[in-house]
Amino acid sequence: MKEKVNLKIDWCTHEAAKYACRYWHYSKCLPSGKVVKIGVWENGIFIGCILYSRGSTPHIGGPYSLNQSEVCELTRIALNKHETQVSRIMRISFKMLVKFAPGVRLIVSYSDMDMGHYGGIYQASNWVYTGLMNEGSRGAFIVNGKKTHPRSIGAIGGVQSIKWIKKHLDTHATEFFTKGKHKYLMPLDKEMRKQIEPLRKPYPKKISVSSIDSDATGDQSVEGGASPTDTLQK
Repeated sequence: MKEKVNLKIDWCTHEAAKYACRYWHYSKCLPSGKVVKIGVWENGIFIGCILYSRGSTPHIGGPYSLNQSEVCELTRIALNKHETQVSRIMRISFKMLVKFAPGVRLIVSYSDMDMGHYGGIYQASNWVYTGLMNEGSRGAFIVNGKKTHPRSIGAIGGVQSIKWIKKHLDTHATEFFTKGKHKYLMPLDKEMRKQIEPLRKPYPKKISVSSIDSDATGDQSVEGGASPTDTLQK
């Protein structure tokens, strides 16, 4: 008989969230701006976090007639190997988010096709799928063999063009064109559910991930847990 897991979900520190993203999420970094940080523990061991933020655009709520205080983006699900279903962890985090920011009515999240993600955990939690975004657009540059966001070029005073990059950084640089991101919506009240339900499209099918929980949990093959995160338990 399988032993019951003692699950704890609570607010976590900036340092804990940074650790989780670095080791257990493919982005390897925290999202920018203000972030709501919710930590996850199993049997007393820190196994990761779920992060919410304002999102990558100030117009994220525009299509739904919402202002910035009424919508947020689920920007990271960074978990090490775990027993609890991600859908359950998400549901608990929704309740915490609403208590922290009672005006929030809608959560937006994306599954990155470039990473082979299709949104299995969102489908398991009945999110509303609204389609593929930005397919075929230039998402980044490949500079010195590394995928580099245009903002990173601008941050060093460069021009966000392949011509400038080839002249100043890497003569072999190329443009990276994205496969796009699947967009999912989670309404947090009945009226919002009624408003966005007509936007629902058939869920995209699984492509190459091995399980539902692997879709947004990042790199779960990295060892971690008790020893590396002892100082994070506080």
